[in-house]
Amino acid sequence: MGNRKELHGNTVELATFYVGEALCGMDILKVQEINKLMEMTKVPQAPDYVTGILNLRGQIVTVIDLGSKLGLKVTGMSESSRNIIVNSANEYIGLLVSRISDVVAADMAKVEKPPANIGGVQGAYFKGVFKTKDCLIGILDVDKVLAEDN
Repeated sequence: MGNRKELHGNTVELATFYVGEALCGMDILKVQEINKLMEMTKVPQAPDYVTGILNLRGQIVTVIDLGSKLGLKVTGMSESSRNIIVNSANEYIGLLVSRISDVVAADMAKVEKPPANIGGVQGAYFKGVFKTKDCLIGILDVDKVLAEDN
């Protein structure tokens, strides 16, 4: 039993993180792992937002700079930046983010439609926004962000 809160109905646990100043979140079930940066190999002729590739226990992971991909400023490497490893369309992708924040339980019934933009990011990249007491979390549509044609 423990004292873990039971999640009811439409509640989803969001892993939240910052892309620049924008607080974003995604369903924690999409997250394979979160790690500090490792040695990355540059990819010639890759789009600007591709930071490089890395070898994660034998699995090749393409790392994309989420800030750059979303049209914000380049994330850049720092002590606080992290790779969020997600599995999208059966390949592992690392999302380079400025810093990791908390896990937030979000009642999906209270998620609002995304505005035209969230902190400078096109609303199309988001499933919606969730308001907490203190902040606004843009719920990222990871598959849309990673779709090739945008």
